[in-house]
Amino acid sequence: MQREARARAAAADRPTARAAVASPFQTYLEALHARHASLEDGEVASYIPELAKADPSSFGIAVATIDGHVYEVGDTRVPFTIQSISKPFTYGLALEDQGLERVLRKIGVEPTGDAFNAISLAPGSGCPLNPMINAGAIASASLVAGRSEADRLERLLAVYSTYAGRRLSVDPAIFESERATGHRNRAIGHMLRNFEIVDGDPDPALTLYFQQCSVALECRDLALMAGTLANGGRNPVTGERAIRADLVENVLSVMTTCGMYDASGEWVYAVGLPAKSGVGGGVLAVLPGQLGIGVFSPRLDARGNSVRGVAVCKDLSRTFQLHFLRVPSSARSVPRAQYSLARVGSKRQWSVAERELLDRRAERVQVYEMQGDLGFAAAESLVRRIVNASPELEVAVVDLSRVTAIDACAVRLVQPLVEALGREAKQLVLVGADAHAAFLRGLEEGLSTGAGWGSFDAFPDVDAALEWCERRLLEGEVGGDDAPALPLEAHEVCRGLDAAQIARLAALLEPLRFARGALIVRRDDPADRFFLLTRGRVSVTVETNEQRRRLTTVSPGMPFGELAVVARSLRTADVRADTEVECFSIAIDRFDRLGETDPAIKLRILENLLRRATRTVARLSLEVATLSH
Repeated sequence: MQREARARAAAADRPTARAAVASPFQTYLEALHARHASLEDGEVASYIPELAKADPSSFGIAVATIDGHVYEVGDTRVPFTIQSISKPFTYGLALEDQGLERVLRKIGVEPTGDAFNAISLAPGSGCPLNPMINAGAIASASLVAGRSEADRLERLLAVYSTYAGRRLSVDPAIFESERATGHRNRAIGHMLRNFEIVDGDPDPALTLYFQQCSVALECRDLALMAGTLANGGRNPVTGERAIRADLVENVLSVMTTCGMYDASGEWVYAVGLPAKSGVGGGVLAVLPGQLGIGVFSPRLDARGNSVRGVAVCKDLSRTFQLHFLRVPSSARSVPRAQYSLARVGSKRQWSVAERELLDRRAERVQVYEMQGDLGFAAAESLVRRIVNASPELEVAVVDLSRVTAIDACAVRLVQPLVEALGREAKQLVLVGADAHAAFLRGLEEGLSTGAGWGSFDAFPDVDAALEWCERRLLEGEVGGDDAPALPLEAHEVCRGLDAAQIARLAALLEPLRFARGALIVRRDDPADRFFLLTRGRVSVTVETNEQRRRLTTVSPGMPFGELAVVARSLRTADVRADTEVECFSIAIDRFDRLGETDPAIKLRILENLLRRATRTVARLSLEVATLSH
């Protein structure tokens, strides 16, 4: 029978192949892609012959977070050319090379309400009204520093490549097609030369402009370029800096007011993200401090913007409340700590055998402590970490006690996470969620109308949640409160004593029974005895700030009040019966006399108490080290 019990325990502890739960945000993007794939409005750009060769059915969505994760759906690895999306990046390069003051003398920052190829120059000065129209972009190209045309192109490509996190290059066929058909842009270039916005021959600036528009990239690159701007100019994957942090706000400002051509005002109103589109079918959008979006779909509307790209960004913004004017003042929530049950447990004390079992299974429970405001970026990051851990995870505990506010969009991510966990017999546990009634209500309503998979548990504090998790891991291994009392020889304090010694010890013990709720030890009473618990549970508590706090809960087979052995003073805490309790007590004076009558018994008990104290100190030290990081 013992061999069978050991085999069952070993099977329960053995790692099993478990499926990872689906990422809620990835699932959302896949549904978004499927929904808009049927949108066939618009036409592929044809005024540049090579662009007309694009496959109108191509469609990709990529989202890059500022901590370096990239979500991809659809044709995210299909090459296309950047076209006008290049304009903010070259503008940033011009600012870095020439300085803000000189660039502002050459290029304004006012929106025009005109088409991208309009000849919009300020009366008198001939200054382009902003860098997002062709006139301003050609002026920006003329300000890129370099010893030669080849040197300036290499510098531009190096910066673009830093944004994307991989080497980019010019598509020669598109470049030749751009140059062969760019008569209007040549006229703009010569007008800029006439007003001395471009110094000298405008052809080098025009050539560089045609080349920058012809840079080939993929939708994933677009998302990472946006993510780099969202991350203050540093690529979130490679960590390399593409633009000085203090210039990012200048670039994002003109993208906000001018980036979507003559639809920029509507875009800011409906979407609220700094963005730039290109006639190659790309749309790039930035939520500063949180994420970058890239969409590729060649069908364009009458203003030259990707039809699907605009629709995708609108839905993303509305669903997850990404409008940049909605960002709360504290903008980002950050994880305060993450740890497993192996490092921090509840205040419930388990027997040695139970503790060993818990230690083998404790990595199945992970605790995620959050603080600050829980907006989209923080919720996405939290959910992603749980998804990544899910193959080995049984319970995810999310502590919201230090979260100041939760955006409604968090429900859109947490609800499908709960359902995905439920499908794999896993559980989400929330701590301190009562302070966020709207979030809890939205989560409960969403789950009630969903497919019926999954549920969550809620606790007022982490300690209660961790004890629930421990009970779950020990399910089937722990006796209930009505289990029979342990025999004295099974008590951990008696480990190593033979039958004769147990009998002599028993003669010194007083058997006691307590009803549930009874006060067994009172604070400030004399510490004149200690107890050996054999049935039920007792909790050690203190009162602080008019609240009663649990210090620990003791299980059968453990002592309590044992500090009386070394500290002959007053009790420092109350001990109350959580259930009906059976125990033995031994008076300290009797225990002292054991040193004369049975020193071997006393020595063995002291060794066991010391061993227990050592385990407790080691565990508390691990918890302090974990929670102080």
